[in-house]
Amino acid sequence: MDLFEYQARDLFAKHGVPVLAGIVATTPQEAREAAESMGSALFVVKAQVKTGGRGKVGGVKLARTPEEVEQAASQILGMDIKGHTVRRVMIAEGADIAEEYYFSVLLDRSERRYLAMCSVEGGMEIEQLAVERPEALARIPVDPDEGIDEAMARRIVDEAGFPEADADAVAAVILKLWDVYVKEDATLVEVNPLVKTVDGTILALDGKVSLDENAAFRHPDHDELEDRDTENPLEAKAKEKGLNYVKLDGGQVGIIGNGAGLVMSTLDVVAYAGEQYGVGPANFLDIGGGASAQVMADGLDVILGDPDVRSVFVNVFGGITACDEVANGIVKALEILGDAATKPLVVRLDGNNVEEGRRILEEAAHPLVTIMDTMDGAAARAAEIAA
Repeated sequence: MDLFEYQARDLFAKHGVPVLAGIVATTPQEAREAAESMGSALFVVKAQVKTGGRGKVGGVKLARTPEEVEQAASQILGMDIKGHTVRRVMIAEGADIAEEYYFSVLLDRSERRYLAMCSVEGGMEIEQLAVERPEALARIPVDPDEGIDEAMARRIVDEAGFPEADADAVAAVILKLWDVYVKEDATLVEVNPLVKTVDGTILALDGKVSLDENAAFRHPDHDELEDRDTENPLEAKAKEKGLNYVKLDGGQVGIIGNGAGLVMSTLDVVAYAGEQYGVGPANFLDIGGGASAQVMADGLDVILGDPDVRSVFVNVFGGITACDEVANGIVKALEILGDAATKPLVVRLDGNNVEEGRRILEEAAHPLVTIMDTMDGAAARAAEIAA
Protein backbone atom coordinates (compact mmCIF):
# COMPACT_ATOMS: atom_id res chain seq x y z
CA MET A 1 0.00 0.00 0.00
CA ASP A 2 1.46 3.33 -1.12
CA LEU A 3 0.91 6.26 1.21
CA PHE A 4 0.18 9.89 0.50
CA GLU A 5 2.95 12.29 1.44
CA TYR A 6 1.07 13.60 4.48
CA GLN A 7 0.63 10.03 5.75
CA ALA A 8 4.34 9.37 5.32
CA ARG A 9 5.07 12.60 7.16
CA ASP A 10 2.89 11.49 10.07
CA LEU A 11 4.70 8.14 10.25
CA PHE A 12 8.03 9.96 10.21
CA ALA A 13 6.95 12.18 13.09
CA LYS A 14 5.70 9.13 15.01
CA HIS A 15 9.20 7.63 14.87
CA GLY A 16 11.11 10.80 15.63
CA VAL A 17 12.19 11.74 12.11
CA PRO A 18 12.54 15.55 12.03
CA VAL A 19 9.76 17.05 9.89
CA LEU A 20 8.05 20.42 9.59
CA ALA A 21 4.45 21.17 10.48
CA GLY A 22 1.87 20.08 7.93
CA ILE A 23 -1.95 20.19 7.81
CA VAL A 24 -4.20 18.52 5.24
CA ALA A 25 -7.04 20.45 3.61
CA THR A 26 -9.75 19.44 1.18
CA THR A 27 -11.06 22.94 0.35
CA PRO A 28 -9.40 26.33 -0.23
CA GLN A 29 -11.10 27.64 2.93
CA GLU A 30 -9.65 24.79 5.00
CA ALA A 31 -6.24 25.53 3.48
CA ARG A 32 -6.46 29.17 4.54
CA GLU A 33 -7.54 28.22 8.07
CA ALA A 34 -4.64 25.75 8.27
CA ALA A 35 -2.17 28.46 7.30
CA GLU A 36 -3.65 30.87 9.84
CA SER A 37 -3.27 28.27 12.60
CA MET A 38 0.35 27.55 11.66
CA GLY A 39 1.45 31.17 11.68
CA SER A 40 4.48 30.63 9.45
CA ALA A 41 6.19 33.22 7.25
CA LEU A 42 6.41 30.75 4.34
CA PHE A 43 4.11 27.92 3.25
CA VAL A 44 4.23 25.19 0.65
CA VAL A 45 0.91 24.01 -0.78
CA LYS A 46 1.39 20.47 -2.07
CA ALA A 47 -1.00 18.26 -4.07
CA GLN A 48 -1.55 14.93 -2.36
CA VAL A 49 -1.45 12.31 -5.10
CA LYS A 50 0.35 8.99 -5.32
CA THR A 51 2.59 9.92 -8.22
CA GLY A 52 5.72 11.93 -8.82
CA GLY A 53 6.34 15.08 -10.85
CA ARG A 54 3.82 17.24 -9.01
CA GLY A 55 5.97 20.33 -9.06
CA LYS A 56 6.50 20.19 -12.82
CA VAL A 57 2.76 20.54 -13.50
CA GLY A 58 1.91 23.13 -10.87
CA GLY A 59 0.99 20.76 -8.06
CA VAL A 60 3.41 22.40 -5.59
CA LYS A 61 3.22 26.15 -4.91
CA LEU A 62 4.89 28.55 -2.48
CA ALA A 63 2.81 31.04 -0.52
CA ARG A 64 3.61 33.70 2.06
CA THR A 65 0.18 34.55 3.45
CA PRO A 66 -2.99 32.62 4.27
CA GLU A 67 -4.66 34.42 1.37
CA GLU A 68 -2.00 33.16 -1.03
CA VAL A 69 -2.37 29.67 0.44
CA GLU A 70 -6.11 29.78 -0.25
CA GLN A 71 -5.50 30.91 -3.82
CA ALA A 72 -2.87 28.20 -4.41
CA ALA A 73 -5.15 25.51 -2.97
CA SER A 74 -8.00 26.61 -5.26
CA GLN A 75 -5.68 26.19 -8.24
CA ILE A 76 -4.38 22.77 -7.19
CA LEU A 77 -7.51 21.06 -5.89
CA GLY A 78 -9.24 19.22 -8.72
CA MET A 79 -6.14 19.10 -10.89
CA ASP A 80 -5.40 15.96 -12.88
CA ILE A 81 -1.82 14.85 -12.34
CA LYS A 82 -0.90 11.81 -14.43
CA GLY A 83 -4.43 10.47 -14.14
CA HIS A 84 -4.74 11.22 -10.42
CA THR A 85 -7.34 13.78 -9.33
CA VAL A 86 -6.16 16.03 -6.49
CA ARG A 87 -8.72 15.76 -3.68
CA ARG A 88 -6.57 17.13 -0.87
CA VAL A 89 -3.55 19.34 -0.36
CA MET A 90 -1.02 19.55 2.44
CA ILE A 91 -0.16 22.97 3.81
CA ALA A 92 3.44 22.59 4.94
CA GLU A 93 5.67 24.99 6.78
CA GLY A 94 8.39 26.39 4.55
CA ALA A 95 12.11 25.91 5.22
CA ASP A 96 15.22 28.01 4.59
CA ILE A 97 17.13 25.35 2.63
CA ALA A 98 20.91 25.30 2.36
CA GLU A 99 21.43 21.82 0.85
CA GLU A 100 19.23 19.07 -0.61
CA TYR A 101 20.04 15.37 -0.21
CA TYR A 102 18.43 12.02 -1.03
CA PHE A 103 17.93 8.84 0.99
CA SER A 104 15.91 5.68 0.58
CA VAL A 105 15.80 2.11 1.80
CA LEU A 106 13.87 -0.52 -0.08
CA LEU A 107 13.32 -4.23 -0.50
CA ASP A 108 15.69 -5.63 -3.13
CA ARG A 109 13.74 -8.73 -4.12
CA SER A 110 16.22 -9.95 -6.72
CA GLU A 111 19.05 -10.04 -4.16
CA ARG A 112 16.82 -11.08 -1.23
CA ARG A 113 18.01 -8.23 0.94
CA TYR A 114 17.48 -4.54 1.56
CA LEU A 115 19.15 -1.75 -0.35
CA ALA A 116 19.97 1.71 0.95
CA MET A 117 20.53 4.51 -1.56
CA CYS A 118 21.89 7.91 -0.66
CA SER A 119 23.17 11.01 -2.42
CA VAL A 120 24.30 14.51 -1.54
CA GLU A 121 22.46 15.60 -4.70
CA GLY A 122 18.77 15.45 -3.88
CA GLY A 123 15.76 17.40 -5.06
CA MET A 124 15.79 16.03 -8.60
CA GLU A 125 14.45 12.90 -10.27
CA ILE A 126 16.54 10.18 -8.70
CA GLU A 127 16.04 7.95 -11.75
CA GLN A 128 17.60 10.68 -13.92
CA LEU A 129 20.54 11.03 -11.54
CA ALA A 130 21.05 7.25 -11.47
CA VAL A 131 21.27 7.16 -15.28
CA GLU A 132 23.22 10.33 -15.98
CA ARG A 133 25.61 10.28 -13.01
CA PRO A 134 25.44 6.88 -11.31
CA GLU A 135 28.56 7.61 -9.32
CA ALA A 136 26.62 10.32 -7.44
CA LEU A 137 24.22 7.75 -5.98
CA ALA A 138 25.65 5.45 -3.33
CA ARG A 139 24.05 1.98 -3.24
CA ILE A 140 24.72 0.02 -0.06
CA PRO A 141 23.36 -3.54 0.42
CA VAL A 142 21.78 -4.09 3.84
CA ASP A 143 21.78 -7.54 5.44
CA PRO A 144 18.23 -8.27 6.71
CA ASP A 145 19.66 -10.01 9.77
CA GLU A 146 21.75 -7.00 10.75
CA GLY A 147 19.78 -4.03 9.42
CA ILE A 148 21.03 -0.47 9.73
CA ASP A 149 22.84 0.20 12.99
CA GLU A 150 25.04 3.18 13.84
CA ALA A 151 28.03 1.72 11.99
CA MET A 152 25.98 1.01 8.85
CA ALA A 153 24.36 4.46 8.97
CA ARG A 154 27.80 6.03 9.14
CA ARG A 155 28.97 3.87 6.23
CA ILE A 156 26.01 5.05 4.14
CA VAL A 157 26.82 8.66 4.95
CA ASP A 158 30.51 8.22 4.12
CA GLU A 159 29.88 6.44 0.81
CA ALA A 160 27.38 9.13 -0.21
CA GLY A 161 30.08 11.77 0.34
CA PHE A 162 28.56 13.91 3.10
CA PRO A 163 30.91 16.45 4.68
CA GLU A 164 32.20 15.40 8.07
CA ALA A 165 30.44 18.32 9.74
CA ASP A 166 27.03 16.90 8.74
CA ALA A 167 27.79 13.18 8.96
CA ASP A 168 26.58 12.53 12.50
CA ALA A 169 23.33 14.48 12.07
CA VAL A 170 22.47 12.74 8.78
CA ALA A 171 23.35 9.32 10.20
CA ALA A 172 21.03 9.95 13.14
CA VAL A 173 18.13 10.72 10.78
CA ILE A 174 18.91 7.61 8.71
CA LEU A 175 18.62 5.50 11.86
CA LYS A 176 15.18 6.95 12.54
CA LEU A 177 14.09 6.33 8.94
CA TRP A 178 15.25 2.73 9.32
CA ASP A 179 13.08 2.58 12.42
CA VAL A 180 10.10 3.60 10.25
CA TYR A 181 11.01 0.93 7.69
CA VAL A 182 11.25 -1.92 10.18
CA LYS A 183 8.57 -1.07 12.72
CA GLU A 184 5.94 -0.21 10.09
CA ASP A 185 6.79 -3.22 7.87
CA ALA A 186 7.55 -1.05 4.86
CA THR A 187 8.97 -2.09 1.50
CA LEU A 188 10.08 1.44 0.67
CA VAL A 189 10.96 4.54 2.68
CA GLU A 190 12.21 7.43 0.57
CA VAL A 191 13.02 11.07 1.35
CA ASN A 192 13.66 13.47 -1.50
CA PRO A 193 14.67 15.98 -0.49
CA LEU A 194 16.31 15.36 2.85
CA VAL A 195 17.56 18.87 3.52
CA LYS A 196 19.97 20.85 5.64
CA THR A 197 18.59 24.25 6.60
CA VAL A 198 20.65 27.39 6.93
CA ASP A 199 20.92 26.84 10.68
CA GLY A 200 22.25 23.28 10.11
CA THR A 201 19.11 21.29 10.94
CA ILE A 202 18.48 18.08 8.97
CA LEU A 203 14.82 17.71 7.91
CA ALA A 204 12.73 15.30 5.87
CA LEU A 205 10.80 17.68 3.61
CA ASP A 206 9.10 15.03 1.48
CA GLY A 207 8.34 11.37 2.04
CA LYS A 208 7.30 8.32 0.09
CA VAL A 209 6.38 5.14 1.96
CA SER A 210 5.06 1.79 0.72
CA LEU A 211 3.75 -0.66 3.31
CA ASP A 212 3.73 -4.44 3.01
CA GLU A 213 0.08 -5.48 3.02
CA ASN A 214 1.14 -9.02 3.94
CA ALA A 215 2.06 -7.60 7.35
CA ALA A 216 -1.28 -5.85 7.85
CA PHE A 217 -2.26 -8.30 10.60
CA ARG A 218 0.48 -6.72 12.74
CA HIS A 219 -0.75 -3.20 12.08
CA PRO A 220 -4.50 -2.73 12.55
CA ASP A 221 -3.89 1.02 12.51
CA HIS A 222 -2.74 0.79 8.88
CA ASP A 223 -6.33 0.22 7.86
CA GLU A 224 -6.93 3.91 8.48
CA LEU A 225 -4.31 4.77 5.86
CA GLU A 226 -6.20 3.23 2.94
CA ASP A 227 -7.46 5.63 0.30
CA ARG A 228 -11.10 4.63 0.09
CA ASP A 229 -12.03 7.69 -1.95
CA THR A 230 -10.27 6.36 -5.04
CA GLU A 231 -10.34 2.62 -4.36
CA ASN A 232 -12.25 0.58 -6.91
CA PRO A 233 -15.46 -0.54 -5.12
CA LEU A 234 -15.19 -4.06 -6.53
CA GLU A 235 -11.60 -4.35 -5.34
CA ALA A 236 -12.67 -3.08 -1.92
CA LYS A 237 -15.47 -5.66 -1.79
CA ALA A 238 -13.10 -8.46 -2.80
CA LYS A 239 -10.59 -7.37 -0.18
CA GLU A 240 -13.25 -7.55 2.53
CA LYS A 241 -13.90 -11.14 1.45
CA GLY A 242 -10.19 -12.02 1.46
CA LEU A 243 -9.97 -12.45 -2.33
CA ASN A 244 -7.01 -11.61 -4.56
CA TYR A 245 -8.86 -9.48 -7.12
CA VAL A 246 -7.75 -6.78 -9.55
CA LYS A 247 -10.14 -4.99 -11.91
CA LEU A 248 -8.82 -4.61 -15.47
CA ASP A 249 -9.87 -1.85 -17.83
CA GLY A 250 -11.77 -2.58 -21.01
CA GLY A 251 -12.48 -6.29 -20.49
CA GLN A 252 -15.74 -8.24 -20.78
CA VAL A 253 -14.72 -11.77 -19.68
CA GLY A 254 -14.60 -12.33 -15.93
CA ILE A 255 -11.77 -14.64 -14.81
CA ILE A 256 -11.67 -17.01 -11.83
CA GLY A 257 -8.77 -19.40 -11.28
CA ASN A 258 -6.91 -21.15 -8.50
CA GLY A 259 -3.32 -20.02 -8.34
CA ALA A 260 -1.74 -16.78 -9.56
CA GLY A 261 0.22 -18.49 -12.32
CA LEU A 262 -2.86 -20.19 -13.74
CA VAL A 263 -4.86 -16.97 -13.60
CA MET A 264 -2.12 -15.05 -15.41
CA SER A 265 -2.06 -17.74 -18.12
CA THR A 266 -5.84 -17.54 -18.35
CA LEU A 267 -5.66 -13.79 -18.91
CA ASP A 268 -3.30 -14.41 -21.82
CA VAL A 269 -5.43 -17.07 -23.53
CA VAL A 270 -8.60 -14.99 -23.10
CA ALA A 271 -6.85 -11.93 -24.53
CA TYR A 272 -5.69 -13.99 -27.51
CA ALA A 273 -9.05 -15.68 -28.05
CA GLY A 274 -10.88 -12.38 -27.70
CA GLU A 275 -8.94 -10.56 -30.39
CA GLN A 276 -11.28 -11.69 -33.15
CA TYR A 277 -14.32 -10.58 -31.11
CA GLY A 278 -12.97 -7.35 -29.72
CA VAL A 279 -13.23 -8.52 -26.11
CA GLY A 280 -10.71 -9.22 -23.36
CA PRO A 281 -10.25 -10.23 -19.71
CA ALA A 282 -12.10 -8.07 -17.19
CA ASN A 283 -10.25 -8.98 -14.02
CA PHE A 284 -7.67 -11.05 -12.17
CA LEU A 285 -9.21 -13.23 -9.44
CA ASP A 286 -7.25 -15.95 -7.68
CA ILE A 287 -9.38 -17.97 -5.26
CA GLY A 288 -6.34 -19.89 -4.03
CA GLY A 289 -6.17 -23.54 -3.13
CA GLY A 290 -9.44 -23.94 -1.26
CA ALA A 291 -12.34 -23.46 -3.67
CA SER A 292 -15.13 -23.92 -1.14
CA ALA A 293 -18.71 -23.04 -2.00
CA GLN A 294 -18.47 -19.79 -0.04
CA VAL A 295 -15.17 -18.79 -1.64
CA MET A 296 -16.56 -19.52 -5.08
CA ALA A 297 -19.77 -17.65 -4.27
CA ASP A 298 -17.79 -14.66 -3.03
CA GLY A 299 -15.68 -14.66 -6.19
CA LEU A 300 -18.69 -14.91 -8.47
CA ASP A 301 -20.51 -12.24 -6.47
CA VAL A 302 -17.65 -9.78 -7.04
CA ILE A 303 -17.28 -10.55 -10.74
CA LEU A 304 -21.01 -10.56 -11.48
CA GLY A 305 -21.19 -7.15 -9.83
CA ASP A 306 -19.00 -5.74 -12.59
CA PRO A 307 -21.31 -4.23 -15.24
CA ASP A 308 -18.59 -4.70 -17.87
CA VAL A 309 -18.61 -8.50 -17.47
CA ARG A 310 -20.70 -10.44 -20.00
CA SER A 311 -19.37 -13.95 -19.34
CA VAL A 312 -17.25 -15.67 -16.70
CA PHE A 313 -14.45 -18.16 -17.33
CA VAL A 314 -13.82 -20.46 -14.35
CA ASN A 315 -10.47 -22.17 -14.96
CA VAL A 316 -9.42 -24.60 -12.23
CA PHE A 317 -6.64 -27.16 -12.07
CA GLY A 318 -7.30 -29.66 -9.32
CA GLY A 319 -4.33 -30.26 -7.10
CA ILE A 320 -4.59 -30.17 -3.33
CA THR A 321 -8.21 -29.20 -3.86
CA ALA A 322 -9.72 -31.89 -6.11
CA CYS A 323 -11.96 -31.08 -9.07
CA ASP A 324 -15.02 -32.67 -7.47
CA GLU A 325 -14.71 -30.27 -4.53
CA VAL A 326 -14.44 -27.36 -6.96
CA ALA A 327 -17.48 -28.59 -8.89
CA ASN A 328 -19.52 -28.88 -5.70
CA GLY A 329 -18.36 -25.38 -4.82
CA ILE A 330 -19.59 -24.01 -8.14
CA VAL A 331 -22.98 -25.74 -7.81
CA LYS A 332 -23.48 -24.57 -4.25
CA ALA A 333 -22.22 -21.08 -5.10
CA LEU A 334 -24.89 -20.75 -7.78
CA GLU A 335 -27.47 -21.89 -5.24
CA ILE A 336 -26.21 -19.28 -2.75
CA LEU A 337 -26.30 -16.50 -5.35
CA GLY A 338 -29.69 -17.50 -6.73
CA ASP A 339 -31.16 -14.77 -8.93
CA ALA A 340 -27.98 -12.70 -8.52
CA ALA A 341 -26.25 -15.13 -10.90
CA THR A 342 -27.32 -13.89 -14.32
CA LYS A 343 -24.27 -14.22 -16.57
CA PRO A 344 -23.03 -17.35 -18.42
CA LEU A 345 -20.20 -19.37 -16.86
CA VAL A 346 -17.72 -21.36 -18.92
CA VAL A 347 -16.02 -23.94 -16.70
CA ARG A 348 -12.86 -25.83 -17.47
CA LEU A 349 -11.68 -28.40 -14.93
CA ASP A 350 -8.51 -30.47 -15.12
CA GLY A 351 -6.26 -32.38 -12.77
CA ASN A 352 -7.07 -34.35 -9.65
CA ASN A 353 -10.45 -36.15 -9.87
CA VAL A 354 -11.48 -34.25 -13.00
CA GLU A 355 -13.96 -36.87 -14.27
CA GLU A 356 -15.96 -36.74 -11.05
CA GLY A 357 -15.91 -32.96 -11.12
CA ARG A 358 -17.29 -32.83 -14.64
CA ARG A 359 -19.95 -35.42 -13.75
CA ILE A 360 -21.16 -33.26 -10.85
CA LEU A 361 -21.53 -30.23 -13.11
CA GLU A 362 -23.25 -32.24 -15.84
CA GLU A 363 -25.78 -33.69 -13.38
CA ALA A 364 -26.47 -30.26 -11.93
CA ALA A 365 -27.24 -29.07 -15.47
CA HIS A 366 -27.35 -25.42 -14.48
CA PRO A 367 -28.53 -23.36 -17.48
CA LEU A 368 -25.76 -20.79 -17.01
CA VAL A 369 -22.89 -23.33 -16.99
CA THR A 370 -21.04 -24.57 -20.07
CA ILE A 371 -18.40 -27.26 -19.51
CA MET A 372 -15.33 -27.28 -21.74
CA ASP A 373 -12.46 -29.79 -21.88
CA THR A 374 -9.56 -27.54 -22.78
CA MET A 375 -8.28 -24.17 -21.65
CA ASP A 376 -8.07 -22.76 -25.18
CA GLY A 377 -11.53 -24.02 -26.05
CA ALA A 378 -13.02 -22.57 -22.89
CA ALA A 379 -11.35 -19.21 -23.49
CA ALA A 380 -12.68 -19.10 -27.02
CA ARG A 381 -16.19 -19.98 -25.86
CA ALA A 382 -16.16 -17.38 -23.07
CA ALA A 383 -14.95 -14.72 -25.53
CA GLU A 384 -17.61 -15.72 -28.06
CA ILE A 385 -20.37 -15.46 -25.45
CA ALA A 386 -19.07 -12.08 -24.25
CA ALA A 387 -19.13 -10.82 -27.84
